[in-house]
Amino acid sequence: NTRNKVWLDNSRSNYAVSRVIPEANLVDAQNAITPMKACKNTAEMEGMRQAHIVDGAAMAHFMAWLEHAIIVEGRSVSEVEIDLVLTGYRAQQPGFKEVSFPTIAGVGANGAIVHYRAAEGSDLLKYLDRNQPVLIDSGGQYEYGTTDVTRTWHLGEATDTFKEMYTRVLKGNIGVDTMIFPENTPGFVLDVFARKSIWEIRKDYGHGTGHGVGAALNVHEGPHGISPRWTNKETLKKGMVTSNEPGFYDDGNFGIRIENLLEIVEVDGDAAANGEEPANKKQKVESKKFLKFAKLTMIPIQKNLINIDIMTDAELDWLDAYHEEVFKKVSPLLEEGSPAMNWLVKSCEKIERRRK
Repeated sequence: NTRNKVWLDNSRSNYAVSRVIPEANLVDAQNAITPMKACKNTAEMEGMRQAHIVDGAAMAHFMAWLEHAIIVEGRSVSEVEIDLVLTGYRAQQPGFKEVSFPTIAGVGANGAIVHYRAAEGSDLLKYLDRNQPVLIDSGGQYEYGTTDVTRTWHLGEATDTFKEMYTRVLKGNIGVDTMIFPENTPGFVLDVFARKSIWEIRKDYGHGTGHGVGAALNVHEGPHGISPRWTNKETLKKGMVTSNEPGFYDDGNFGIRIENLLEIVEVDGDAAANGEEPANKKQKVESKKFLKFAKLTMIPIQKNLINIDIMTDAELDWLDAYHEEVFKKVSPLLEEGSPAMNWLVKSCEKIERRRK
């Protein structure tokens, strides 16, 4: 009976299911719930923001512990211990349920394995000391939101090559973060801004730049994304959350990735929120809306790994403004004079500029 219809998104269904539905009965379209989940409502978005603030507090406690273990105690720390201790600090935060995905903690060459996972007894297991960097990609599931963050740390003296690549990855992160773009822009259009700085020296990375994130749901959630795969033409919309995670991987040596989660907001939303009228209301109605990103992740970026000679003043201003925002939001959750607070204060200080 061709009057009976089955609504199924073939692009998201397996062959065994899709093959049993006659073409005459098939309504091949995106599930109606998908865009509802992708575009967060006010309550979901507020929960996501709060989740990232408490996640920032957990990371401050963890990094204070890690620096003390490596620099003060002078010991080495296994990738497994890094995972366990970081998860422990997240578990102390209100509303924590579980990690949002298995932690990736890759020391040295293991950081170049994009989906690496440390395990006791593994031949690949490494220990962090002052001679190697560590890439930590981790996140938490809280009752009110989901986090996913990557930071690359080096607690010793990094090489000039490492600092250059770290800086270029950071420039790519800033390039996406600061974009203003018209509504209905597909994510692949923005991918080039993440890669521009490393493309300039004929380098690249082999994964997408961003994926959607659910609100207290899946840490990898569609339908949108930012990647060079232009086949995903899903447009970016207000209320979506995406990761921004450019990287660089030198096989056998190290990996670098800097990941923040971002929410998509209207450019004119700031004026509206303050009760201000658009400068030209008729022009606003007749022209399309423009969107931008607002930061969710509230975790500092290691400043002494940055080669300021290849950073612009605008990029350095971005970094200082980001750290100011991080400190303002995370510091109220930390005890004055505690190791975590001391680490946050130091990490959020303005970066030293070139003398003019």
